[in-house]
Amino acid sequence: MNKLLTSVSRTAGLGLMGLALFAAASAGAETKMRAVSFIPKTHPVMIQAIAWTDAINAGLKGTLNINYVGGSEVIERFQQAEAVRNGVIDLVYTVTADYQAHMPSGQSMVLSRLSPSEERKSGYYDWLVKRHMAKLNARYIGRLHSSGFYLWANKKADKLSDLKGLKMRTGSLYDRFMRALGMVPVTMNSPEVHTALERGVVDGFGWPNMGPRQRGWIKKAKYVIDLPFFGASNVVALMNLDKWNGLSKASQDKIIAITEKYEPGMVAHFKSGAAAEWKKLDAAGVVRYTFSDAVNKQYLDMAYDLEWKNLAKKVPGDVDTLRRITGN
Repeated sequence: MNKLLTSVSRTAGLGLMGLALFAAASAGAETKMRAVSFIPKTHPVMIQAIAWTDAINAGLKGTLNINYVGGSEVIERFQQAEAVRNGVIDLVYTVTADYQAHMPSGQSMVLSRLSPSEERKSGYYDWLVKRHMAKLNARYIGRLHSSGFYLWANKKADKLSDLKGLKMRTGSLYDRFMRALGMVPVTMNSPEVHTALERGVVDGFGWPNMGPRQRGWIKKAKYVIDLPFFGASNVVALMNLDKWNGLSKASQDKIIAITEKYEPGMVAHFKSGAAAEWKKLDAAGVVRYTFSDAVNKQYLDMAYDLEWKNLAKKVPGDVDTLRRITGN
């Protein structure tokens, strides 16, 4: 009987030890997440998304690992916002224009006159965090890109009316502006643009200055209006809210601290990169041009006014607050 009790005690002791070891291992287990982006991972615009991912993985080594698996070849671009909302994917590196249906106020990001650091002080960052939670079941982490946007075409326009009728590859970001200029927006994913230009399906496109040369687009569209608009950009990192809530407070705080430290370097990277890229574009034969001072102002005012008017229709109660906290 004593031998039996001893055996049972030993078995129970080993079982408890095993449970304790399992609990310890589980507590220290590394959380793994997957991320996708709206354009290919290899695109120059996404280089800082890679840098952010690397910074998070290094800073939370052993606690969190993000696998940036690719772009729209993994999850189709216009399905990514829904995928992160439903938890099909853990993180997306995407543009606010792609989830306007869920959160029209997201378009205010391109209208911001502030740096990411200034947005944290103005209250805009916190406003975006709360709105993404409410509308997209996502945690807004921060910005991944900083650059103005340009209109590129296969001919030079001497006046704004010369832009009428041009078929332009678009995204939601450009639609209203292009239509106001009399252009014909054509929606397609960025990997399709090269073939569309070659075949004359489109005459041009809207894009920052990084990417068109590397992807061969300037061979057919070498004329660019050198008046950057929406300089704050709208490329963001979003995490599914349930996944965010599943992280410890210490991990959450570390992610935000790393992101806050990363953002000034990201802005500097794209600023210096844009200057270097213009030199390469000039050497490649790209023609940059503007109009008269009055027309230049008309062009830029049109871009911003259209978006503010659209926001006033979609989220009228938010516009005054958004203007104030975005420096407008």
